[in-house]
Amino acid sequence: MNIGIIVYSQTGNTLSVAEKLKEKLTAAEHTVSLEKVTVAGGRKQGDRTFQLETQPDPGPYDAVLFASYVEAFSLCEVMARYLKQLESLDGKRVACLVTQAFPYPWMGGNRAIRQMRKLCQSKGATVVGSDVVNWAKSRREMTTATAVDRLSRLF
Repeated sequence: MNIGIIVYSQTGNTLSVAEKLKEKLTAAEHTVSLEKVTVAGGRKQGDRTFQLETQPDPGPYDAVLFASYVEAFSLCEVMARYLKQLESLDGKRVACLVTQAFPYPWMGGNRAIRQMRKLCQSKGATVVGSDVVNWAKSRREMTTATAVDRLSRLF
């Protein structure tokens, strides 16, 4: 299967999880591309006056995994804007991943996932799964390994 991982990561945490997913999916003999959503000139957290610079096209992929981080207990505005501007995800199998600093998914991760799922479904996607990685030091390795395993089995 041809899978696209489309990620927005400001600090590299979300990107590191996306790279682990790419490794696992590639080992399962999928063709996997990792593409980044970028902001022109960078962005400070919370800034809503930004321009998307790189907006990957999910069209060539059979399935897409979108990855971003939680910002202010919600989906990061950069990923939200990117998903809103997509024309269509009709016929796409989609999975969603968010990372967050807080130790429990109910501290923003679950809400961000709901927002991401809703945006993808509004574009015609079939959302097949989602996961939250908690970046708190004591839970980081466990939640990363669990998410990578669970999400990689969806495709």
